[in-house]
Amino acid sequence: MPTYLSPGVYVEEVASGLAPITGVGTSTAGFIGIISLAVPAPISSTKTKPKKDADAEDPASASSTAPSTVETSTLAKKGDFIIGDDQYSVVSQDQKKAEDALATTKSVKVGEVQLCTNFSEFKKYFGDFSTDSGHNTLAHAVYGFFRNGGTRCFVTWVKAEKDIDLALEKFEAIDEIAIVAAPGVTAKSTLAKIDIHCRLLGDRFAILDTEEEIALDQLQPGGAKILGNSDYAAVYFPWIQVFDPISNAPKFMPPSGYIAGIYARVDNQRGVHKAPANEPILGATGLKQEISKIKQEPLNEVGINCIRNLNGNIRVWGARTLGAGKDNPDFKYVNIRRQFNYIRESIDEGTQWTVFEPNTPELWARIRRNISAFLTNEWRKGALFGTTAQEAFFVKCDAETNPIDVRKLGQVVTEIGVSVIEPAEFVIFRITQIVTEEKA
Repeated sequence: MPTYLSPGVYVEEVASGLAPITGVGTSTAGFIGIISLAVPAPISSTKTKPKKDADAEDPASASSTAPSTVETSTLAKKGDFIIGDDQYSVVSQDQKKAEDALATTKSVKVGEVQLCTNFSEFKKYFGDFSTDSGHNTLAHAVYGFFRNGGTRCFVTWVKAEKDIDLALEKFEAIDEIAIVAAPGVTAKSTLAKIDIHCRLLGDRFAILDTEEEIALDQLQPGGAKILGNSDYAAVYFPWIQVFDPISNAPKFMPPSGYIAGIYARVDNQRGVHKAPANEPILGATGLKQEISKIKQEPLNEVGINCIRNLNGNIRVWGARTLGAGKDNPDFKYVNIRRQFNYIRESIDEGTQWTVFEPNTPELWARIRRNISAFLTNEWRKGALFGTTAQEAFFVKCDAETNPIDVRKLGQVVTEIGVSVIEPAEFVIFRITQIVTEEKA
């Protein structure tokens, strides 16, 4: 307490006691590529030596992404890549014939994750579009992500779908990831692992692809070709046509990477509460299958989100979770599941300060105040339904939710309810004729 000696007015700063809850990010994607074999730059020796760390006492301690030299048996150009047993190398500068020069590379080991904030960064670690099918699919997905509004993604690769557990384990440690996709992966057992990954963590959502060639009657959740019902995943169909720089011609690609970019674009422009639908897919020039309104009706009913050509525009024309809420009707729509993930994760991260605080009415009041302030901001942004904040949400943390037996367990319980906004999926206009009497 300061000592005042001279008469006058004194202004003091007093801590408010508020710990503002900041909304977490929702647009960062995690991509997993399946790259089994690629030899655009054949190598005569698989041995590498770190260029910058050559003088280190322990060469094995050198960073896997440090520049290294690789002897090649042919012309090594910028963007070429080489795959060894567990290392993926990308040539990072133009070279002359391999016998006259060594190619400088960047290397990414199997399962190693790299953050990319633009397509140029992706190319630095993983290479440009290529003739290798798995690598080209991953490149198109990441390109489509950034083309459609994505700004940050984590990318990794494995050599076979059965190894996807390695990539998902690495993703577990990256809390920023909110969207997960494995472009071109369609095996049910593999997709189930991605779905379980999202369910267990509870802070991310899976975008799944179908097979390129698939009949409409095979698009049934739980069937032979499609994963079972899940409110943590969405399926998009059909594959989209894009321009492929390698073949210099149109090529069909799985849409998951492009859809992830649309998720990011809508999140950044409108908010995670807005359904990522009725949005153009930038870079798409056609579809593997044309879907009419009649064909879409049974697919939409079971949560297969169709991509349609509407007046010459390739648009996402569905916003349902897989199974369309058959197991959990509260999460029928993609935006509602992702909004709940966002609210839950934001509150979780924003209230860590409460752990080990004295479990008293003062703590309960602070919890109510902080969460209410966060939800009020969400309501003001138009993310919650209601003409007043009281209609949009409630926060209850008091003696009723925290009786003595709860406090004895070291728990503090808060009940939260929010009124979410369902998308206007069916817009109906009722039109009738009116008769106007003629004036005499």
